[in-house]
Amino acid sequence: MSDNATGETSFNPRLMAGIVVLGIVAFIALWALIALGPQIGSGNDGKGHALSKAAPGYAGIVDLVERAGASVDVRRSTKPYVYEDYEPLVVLTPTHQTRPEEIAELIAGAGGAPVLIVLPKWRAGRLRGTDTKPGWVSGGYPIVPPSKLLPSEHFGKVDIRAEKAAAAPAPAWLAGRNISVALPANVQTVAGDDIETLAAGPRGGAVLARAKSHDYYILADPDLINNFAFATPDGARGAVTLIDAIAEDGDAADGLAFDVTLNGLGGGRSLLRFAFVPPFIGITLCLIAAGLFALWQAWARFGPALTPQRAIPVSKAALIANSADLIKQAGRELEGAGDYVASLRAAIARRLHAPAGLDVAATDGWIDRHLPPGSNLFSALARRLPFARNNHEFLADAQALHDIRKDLIRDS
Repeated sequence: MSDNATGETSFNPRLMAGIVVLGIVAFIALWALIALGPQIGSGNDGKGHALSKAAPGYAGIVDLVERAGASVDVRRSTKPYVYEDYEPLVVLTPTHQTRPEEIAELIAGAGGAPVLIVLPKWRAGRLRGTDTKPGWVSGGYPIVPPSKLLPSEHFGKVDIRAEKAAAAPAPAWLAGRNISVALPANVQTVAGDDIETLAAGPRGGAVLARAKSHDYYILADPDLINNFAFATPDGARGAVTLIDAIAEDGDAADGLAFDVTLNGLGGGRSLLRFAFVPPFIGITLCLIAAGLFALWQAWARFGPALTPQRAIPVSKAALIANSADLIKQAGRELEGAGDYVASLRAAIARRLHAPAGLDVAATDGWIDRHLPPGSNLFSALARRLPFARNNHEFLADAQALHDIRKDLIRDS
């Protein structure tokens, strides 16, 4: 008794429905976050991009330029940006794993606007056992990026290397004026035949360079503008001065546009993402609604429950129907014509009290005399029915005989 009571209370339809609905919502939310996560995330992951507040990131320069009243845009898409009256300085922050084709695609999408490529330098992360804030890093080491990182069609063959020297300021000539760049002790430089040096390193390489044919700039050492530079007021002042000079040299750019797609924070094309953005979000919502309606229809029962029927119904009509089905399946419909005529003849003669002792022909003639003038003769139909050639002829004559019976004896 107690076991049965426990079994009845353990299965609650409402609880089961709630679990199913919660599972559906969680499943849809999971796929939505997977598809749109790179676009809706804060991006504060400790890496080197404009949304990172760690030392290798560039959130400091973005915030300072915005506070100064300049226009700053963080781009999460690789689609081309072309405006008639607005041309920003596009800042690309590739990683060590970035392919040159990706940089070339973004340069082409800039639509002729000046482009600044800030080369990666640091591999940083959080050390085990250290208590750091979310998005910060607790350790890192410099790694020179591969020279093939820069697309050769824009910069030719370049050489990226690290130079060790004492930290010292280096002069730079930009936008028709001299500025001073504070170089770190471990400085990263770039050299090549198709680029010109704007700020030289301690041993001949270029800390800041520009392509000879376009306003495409290379900042070899990111420590000049990243959050690490904002550790001191002089570093922050130098970073803003350098960015302002590059923007002014690049045909007086109207603002800054930091790309984060190279850092894995963009909304790249995918079928999963298309399902959650216009115009395909409408189709997704329709499919979700259709699925919920189907679930509701399966859960709720329409109308009374159907009681199981007998496999073989008990009635004269069921017996007749079963016999007819057997005759039909055996293909013997035409063979029962004689018996059908005989049964009708006997029924009519008995009901109308035909004289006794009449043979078949005499009985048919007697029945014909009781029919109204102009109607089909019973005798003619009785002779013709056994010779029917197909089911169509058989049914037509049998129906005519049945109508004669109904008219004479007034039954169904």
